[in-house]
Amino acid sequence: MKFGRIKHMKIVICASVDFTPKIKEIADVLLKQGHKVEIPLLSQKILNGEISLEDFLRIKKEKGDIDFRRNSGEDLIKRYFHLIKKSDAVLIVNVDKNEIKNYIGGNTLLEIGFAYILDKKIFLLNEIPDISYKDEIKAMQPVILNGDLSKVS
Repeated sequence: MKFGRIKHMKIVICASVDFTPKIKEIADVLLKQGHKVEIPLLSQKILNGEISLEDFLRIKKEKGDIDFRRNSGEDLIKRYFHLIKKSDAVLIVNVDKNEIKNYIGGNTLLEIGFAYILDKKIFLLNEIPDISYKDEIKAMQPVILNGDLSKVS
């Protein structure tokens, strides 16, 4: 009888920075499972104490997050494209936001598109939200985890 080896992957977590606590929780689980994990740069800065999540959310609500993007020192969209290119998979953290169940925003949609074009596995933490671009997400055939990270393989 042969026993299969669990394949450890390099996984890029994609999500709204608003979900930083959930991103950390999921990254910790994936790391314990032996995967390598990348998280959004602004989430890293929040977790490192360089800015508080509360300040980020307040400023984002007042005038958007463009200043954070400009002051990050690099193009965050291109940065994530290159991270995804070097990864095995993306995991989309889609939880409730702005009264939308399982929210997936514009940036995360771009990242799903990058993963799709680059033939990477696409995992969604929860079901596809009921949003105007639902069919586009379905067309990229993500694996729906229904919150179960043990299904990441």
